[in-house]
Amino acid sequence: MLDDFMVRATLAGLGVAIAAAPLGCFVVWRRMAYFGDATAHAAILGVALALTFELSIFAGVMAVSLAMAATVATLAGRDVAMDTLLGVLAHAALAFGLVAMSLLTGVRTDLMGYLFGDVLAVGRGDLAIIWGGALAVAALMWARWSRLLTATLEPDLAVAGGIDPRREQFVLTLALAIVVAVAIKVVGALLIASMLIIPAATARPFATDPEVMAAAATVVAATAILGGLRAAYVFDTPAGPTIVAVAALLFTASTTLAAYRRAR
Repeated sequence: MLDDFMVRATLAGLGVAIAAAPLGCFVVWRRMAYFGDATAHAAILGVALALTFELSIFAGVMAVSLAMAATVATLAGRDVAMDTLLGVLAHAALAFGLVAMSLLTGVRTDLMGYLFGDVLAVGRGDLAIIWGGALAVAALMWARWSRLLTATLEPDLAVAGGIDPRREQFVLTLALAIVVAVAIKVVGALLIASMLIIPAATARPFATDPEVMAAAATVVAATAILGGLRAAYVFDTPAGPTIVAVAALLFTASTTLAAYRRAR
């Protein structure tokens, strides 16, 4: 079954959907969209470092993503607004990564694949890494769901209940780094944040509680993956951007339907 490239691509996309959609709900609730974008952009620098030192792409992206999180935590509140800081770090990391990639000698690199994804080229090894990371994130979110939810929605209540919001923030940062590392092969560094934010934003108008929103976001992400791969195959378009385009269409439909319901 895994000899078929479309089967591998579908399984890879579904793995990313399982990991990214529930995490994306916390990104939306915490208003961390800029942080997710900065972490995703830093992935290119991680790829360059991994190729330079002959490490796995997963390890390089993970290391740089965690370094980005530590840098943001250290510099936050030091005379620079958070959105400005994240904007500077995101574009600086992307620029340094692209420069580093251009300086690599003796290494063949598919820059467009790292920027926009190349899910149709996913191999068996890539599939193992993607699903390993996805299951790790899913298990982490499952085990700490109530703590993460309390720390996100009611920080004061979390402190009163003995929950350290900073520790839960670190858990989310770790999960985000893993998702970025496994998703770069599917949708690329420039589109990872889209798969975090769009499914959660699509599910939000119809969610009755956080668990329903996370489940609905997962369904939306899986639908975008399946629909995007099918559309890319039929219309011969790039798979990663097509997946995000389908997700955007689902968001438009959700927003329109929500507005219609409010008007009624």
